[in-house]
Amino acid sequence: MKRETPLFQGAATAIITPLTERGIDYKQFERLITWQIDSGIDAIVVCGTTGEGSTLTDAEHKKAIEFVVKTVGGAVPVIAGTGSNETVYAIELTEFSTKVGADGVLVVTPYYNKATQNGLVLTYNLIADHSGVPVVLYNVPSRTGVNIEPATYVRLAEHPMITGIKEASGNLSKIVETFSLVGDKLDIYSGNDDQVVPILSLGGKGVISVLSNLLPKETSEMCKLYMNGKVAQAAKMQCDYFSLINALFCEVNPIPVKAAMSLMGYCENYLRLPLTPMEEGNFAKLKAIMEGHGII
Repeated sequence: MKRETPLFQGAATAIITPLTERGIDYKQFERLITWQIDSGIDAIVVCGTTGEGSTLTDAEHKKAIEFVVKTVGGAVPVIAGTGSNETVYAIELTEFSTKVGADGVLVVTPYYNKATQNGLVLTYNLIADHSGVPVVLYNVPSRTGVNIEPATYVRLAEHPMITGIKEASGNLSKIVETFSLVGDKLDIYSGNDDQVVPILSLGGKGVISVLSNLLPKETSEMCKLYMNGKVAQAAKMQCDYFSLINALFCEVNPIPVKAAMSLMGYCENYLRLPLTPMEEGNFAKLKAIMEGHGII
């Protein structure tokens, strides 16, 4: 049976993975997680795009998921990124995440393969068959090369373990169509920080956010303001942070957010190839905007 309540409501941080040349910096990771929870974040997503899941080794990926689950200790839901272009591996990660106590899994569309819509349905249903926790579909065609069509969501909503969508297509017309078809069957979250309030206005449950790495309290507050009927205040926050959000995506994610979090002292400005540190000019602009917001 479907969950009667959403996996989470509000803001979930798509958390960075603090890395050094030696591997994951678990001391900094724990410090960052603790600060996120103390700041009132509503959920944490580990090993997603922002967490550099695609460049972690299998052992690192699994250890990071288990570490976050243990560190959070049930304070907020933990959602593990388990998607892959290799379906067997996605199933393995999903089963592992279920075993170690994750509250849900986030499964990106299989990238590079460019599956048909029927292929997406078969793949997602198979992964969901092996999951003991709710599955959130992750649609981000700009990165994967394939889009989940609204009609396909209708078919996927039939699976009892598929309960949500992280919608990062950026196509509001398609998102409206998705709400019209499955808004009462799947919990829909914004996957773009510049569309949080618009998607909440359609009936969305919140956001899986990059911005909340820097501003967990404020990102959660923006969602809560809207949900409490303070629409104008939520909209003002959405607009006030527009320049910061743009700066966080002026280069491919997670390059800018890693730079930002290094300025805040939560990680080294270190990424694994093919990702590289932020270009000097963009870094200076991001730093200036962060200073303007009083973040650093």
